[in-house]
Amino acid sequence: MDILGKALKDFYEGRKNQPTLLIHNHYGDPDFMDPAIYFRNPQEMPKVELFAMSLCEGRILDVGAGVGAHVLHLQKQGLDITAVELSEVACKIMKKRGVTKIINKDFFEIKESGFDMIFCMMNGIGFAGTIEGLKYTLDHARKLLVPGGMILFDSSDVSYLYPKGRLKAQPYFGELDYCYQYGDTWGNWFKWLYIDHRKMAEISREMGWHLQILYQDQTGHFLGGMKLSG
Repeated sequence: MDILGKALKDFYEGRKNQPTLLIHNHYGDPDFMDPAIYFRNPQEMPKVELFAMSLCEGRILDVGAGVGAHVLHLQKQGLDITAVELSEVACKIMKKRGVTKIINKDFFEIKESGFDMIFCMMNGIGFAGTIEGLKYTLDHARKLLVPGGMILFDSSDVSYLYPKGRLKAQPYFGELDYCYQYGDTWGNWFKWLYIDHRKMAEISREMGWHLQILYQDQTGHFLGGMKLSG
């Protein structure tokens, strides 16, 4: 069941007494998720997202577009941007909100190439799930981008979740498990990857990419741009 999609639909349609959306994990208490975050306008976005959008150019693929918050802004700037979203419900909402190019598929099912940029904000690259999944993601991204194309993404160092001296090496400490709960309905557990900039730099070199850190704050959150080396 598309738990997140259901919550987004209820919010978009203005349902009264909407159930609480929670996301459970294996390291602490569940977190409350406000569906409103997916419907933000640029005035409500953090500086890092505004900065990332200011770097967008050419033909863009927004992976994990949600209900199109970033896509709508970039469309208004006259950019050629295509939204990729696995949730059919979210895609229907995007269309109603005015997003013109939508692909309702898994990222790995996309065959179309010739993109100048793959855009993955709100830790969108985390859909890779694991380090091995990230390597597979980078291999597929290589097929979609033009020479000199870029992956623009943000992520975070989540080592603070572990007591000092107890960081996991195998699996990587940023490979986390989550599960949505909406009211009394639970979804399936899934993996999401939070990768720190040092590990990303290591993977980038191994996979033939060049990573540039474009922004970083004191919490370990960073914005990165990756281009193929050579």
